[in-house]
Amino acid sequence: MVKCNLLPVRNLILLFFTVGLMLAQEVITLDAAVARATKFYPSVQVSLEQVSAASASVALARTAYLPRADFILQANRATHNNVYGMLLPNAVIPSISGPVLDASKFRNVFGTAAGVLVSWEPYDFGLRQAGVDAASASRRRAELGVVRTKLEAAAATADAYLTILAARKNIESAQAAIERTQQLETIVGALTRAELRPGADLSRVKAEQAVAQVFLFQAQQSEHVARAALGQMIGLNAAGVEIDPGKFDQLPPNHLYASFGAFHPALLEQAAAIEEVQAREAMLDRSLYPRFNAQAALFGRGTGASVVGPDQSWANGLGPNTGNWAMGFSMTWAALEVKTQRIKKEIEAANHRKESARKILIGAEVHGAMERAQAMIDGARKIAGVTPQQVSAVKITLEQATARYRAGLGTLLEVADAQRMLAQAEVDNSMARLNVWRAELALTIAAGDLQPFLDLAK
Repeated sequence: MVKCNLLPVRNLILLFFTVGLMLAQEVITLDAAVARATKFYPSVQVSLEQVSAASASVALARTAYLPRADFILQANRATHNNVYGMLLPNAVIPSISGPVLDASKFRNVFGTAAGVLVSWEPYDFGLRQAGVDAASASRRRAELGVVRTKLEAAAATADAYLTILAARKNIESAQAAIERTQQLETIVGALTRAELRPGADLSRVKAEQAVAQVFLFQAQQSEHVARAALGQMIGLNAAGVEIDPGKFDQLPPNHLYASFGAFHPALLEQAAAIEEVQAREAMLDRSLYPRFNAQAALFGRGTGASVVGPDQSWANGLGPNTGNWAMGFSMTWAALEVKTQRIKKEIEAANHRKESARKILIGAEVHGAMERAQAMIDGARKIAGVTPQQVSAVKITLEQATARYRAGLGTLLEVADAQRMLAQAEVDNSMARLNVWRAELALTIAAGDLQPFLDLAK
């Protein structure tokens, strides 16, 4: 009977499955991920719609320059009793016109009215332009809000991207540590079976292996969380995205970024917020001036009531039978609104001070973030220059500790300590170069422009 070894077949199937999975995944670069996030992330869409609303508000403010035309068409059937005397303006009692009749009557007639009134404000002491300026300032602030939102989306995307790469480095280091503990387990197992070492050494090796596995699981968890964050930002399934490591395994060249801080989108947006408050203050300054209107009216009325003699026929008054026209110029002035307007100006003055203070706060935060990022870059570059030497030295230490243990001159504790030191040194070494990139990213975020970092990473 011929025995068939299924192991090569299984490995071949596994290889085909892995290749197919890699082909199914979409490889995405950092530049492409940031481009997707700044285009499709929902917060960016919200900001864009705010710009659309602000643009419509500007168009609405400009309509104040247009004449106003009011049309009316009315028909009613009611009694026509009239009372001599004055009645204060109100919104409850309908008005009635005409002379007082001799007797109160409950008879009723039709009444109709139709007309148009055109009003136009020829000059307004700059009030309408102030309204347009206020709406334009709001639009400007909304536009700069889009820039800030895109920066935030791009920064979160780049951070998630580099976090995935960092988790991969930790996974590689954890897998190497597990392989070393497995090799040590083989050595210790042989020595304990030969009764050259106590069984406690084998238990200690298994404990070290469990610690390495826990570190591996933690690194895998970090990668999955970062993948989920990246998928959220770019609008793709996280499991179907493959990260392109690009140049991130190498140290970035020394790079100086220009235009620091002064053109940060958050600062520009806050400056626009101050301009918006100033525009509202200017509009309030012009709101107490009198309002002038040139007006023209064309109207007609119809009624079935008669001052002398009996009322006219039942259907009379269903259409206008008396026409009129009028032209004139009117002035209105809310003279007693002075105190109200003064309080409104005090509110806007407080808003002005608040927005100015917030701009100072944002400037301090940007300056502090830039200084912290520069310190991170300096420290990360120094660490990246030392970690390769650290790995080499710890590897020699591990080899010597292992040789001493095999010869019976050392303890397992020395070997375990050397292995942990090597695992940590490998993590530090693999992360050192990536930490320089992350510090450079932090600096460009603080400066308010990720493009230099994206250009550096290409």
